[in-house]
Amino acid sequence: QVQLVQSGGGLVQAGESLRLSCLAAGRSFSSYTMGWFRQAPGKEREFVAAVEWWGPTPYYADSVKGRFTMTRNNAKTTLVLEMNTLAPDDTAVYYCAAGLVNGWSALTRPNLYNYWGQGTQVTVSS
Repeated sequence: QVQLVQSGGGLVQAGESLRLSCLAAGRSFSSYTMGWFRQAPGKEREFVAAVEWWGPTPYYADSVKGRFTMTRNNAKTTLVLEMNTLAPDDTAVYYCAAGLVNGWSALTRPNLYNYWGQGTQVTVSS
């Protein structure tokens, strides 16, 4: 079992930056693929970024590539999402997630993740 507690987020103007953190508790954190997803009002939950348990290189959605950076520290059981050059379209509730997921096609599917953080609101004004 993995418990995920998120922090960060808030209200910023377009072009500014925010940092989201996700602290994991429980055994075998390092064995899980970790991901970030977001959900805007009236829309489905969508993939943002993920990193497999063994992989040093995160995968990113095209919409955030080059602007967002995901890092994972297995020793500290933390996950961080640095978000730069934010735009109004980035406004959503952001979730961190953990799952026994492998491969690009699976990484992007929220229904394959087992554990979720509580979500944190990110609002970007124009």
